Amino acid sequence: MFGPKFDGVIEAVHYTPDGQVAWVRVYERSGAAFSDCVILDRAKLVERLKAKKRFVAGRRVPRMAATFDTSVPVRLIREQGREVLITGYLKREQDYLEGIPII
Repeated sequence: MFGPKFDGVIEAVHYTPDGQVAWVRVYERSGAAFSDCVILDRAKLVERLKAKKRFVAGRRVPRMAATFDTSVPVRLIREQGREVLITGYLKREQDYLEGIPII
């Protein structure tokens, strides 16, 4: 049996007033298991993405342990000299994690 093709599932995001990701609520994979939800600030998320960790938008399926409904990947791109967090493949000038609920 093959494990999931991602290292974390982002289920919620909080933005700063200027539109940057402040923090995300995420389940991180550790071997074959996933953590309880943890909070990662923007710097830690960027660090993990630069380390080639793969994160996707999604949510945990209730009462199904490490089963998730996932959708699009979260990517780190460089736009106009800045690092921007996005989902999908549309270029943006500021962070935009479409499909992830905002807290």
